[in-house]
Amino acid sequence: MAIPDYQTVMRPLLAMLEDGQPHRLSDLYQKISDHYQLTEEERKQRINSGRQAVIRNRVGWARTYLHKAGLLSLPIRAHCQITERGHKALLDNPETLNNQYLKNFPEFVAFQSPKAKSADQDDTVAEVTAEGTATPEEVLEAAHEQLKQALAAELLETVKSATPEFFEGLVVDLMLAMGYGGSRKEAGQATQYTADGGVDGVINEDPLGLDTIYLQAKRYTDTTVGRPDIQAFVGALEMKRARKGVFITTSRFSSEALEYIAMIEKRVVLIDGKQLADLMIKHNLGVSIKETYQIKAIDSDYFSED
Repeated sequence: MAIPDYQTVMRPLLAMLEDGQPHRLSDLYQKISDHYQLTEEERKQRINSGRQAVIRNRVGWARTYLHKAGLLSLPIRAHCQITERGHKALLDNPETLNNQYLKNFPEFVAFQSPKAKSADQDDTVAEVTAEGTATPEEVLEAAHEQLKQALAAELLETVKSATPEFFEGLVVDLMLAMGYGGSRKEAGQATQYTADGGVDGVINEDPLGLDTIYLQAKRYTDTTVGRPDIQAFVGALEMKRARKGVFITTSRFSSEALEYIAMIEKRVVLIDGKQLADLMIKHNLGVSIKETYQIKAIDSDYFSED
């Protein structure tokens, strides 16, 4: 039997989670391979870059798509667990489960259709691609954006499932990667994990410590950070005689909190879960380059005979 594509893998993968318990992704690779009776040679077959087995790549993407549609969750690192929506999907799809079905869920549609870079364009790159009018560069850009969104979502889930101690180190590492905090030792001493579920402290704005930033970070799963939390933070800035502050959360800020920040004079930056993941990707924190593709063009100077 040929190696199944990622859409074919979706239903059997979800069915393997039907008991409602978290399952290791590494075990699921093996179970899918057994389910399709793949030969040893097929299990070892690599994608073109040679960095990953084909079956692992396809199971990984099936998991990503099911997660983006809300059919499974990622309760802890490298584990999957079915959701109530996933149980219903198995009942609705006794034979197969594919992208067409996943389009019933707005979260999946939003994931598959990243907004175009230009604000005055109504069509998304994905929609243009579907119509067959996209250039090869646009196709690559759309694919890159989708890969980035999938990575950001998985990265944020991993951060949420990390220990409080790890989260404290992550916050310090991010500030250092962005150019704040001086040395790693100094930055680590400037922050500490608090009983209310967050990192709280003062960190240097520059290596010489000429100015400082008050820092607070909350590792929340679903709790929205509201205006009272931000008002308390601003009050703490007053007590510390600090002029600048950064509030980081793995969840999101309420509209009232955002409106309040726009009204005050102090310089306070709010970083929500999506921005946190984007900053980690931008500064290569917790991620690594998996593959590099080069787009080459004719060197006109080389062919010039003048």
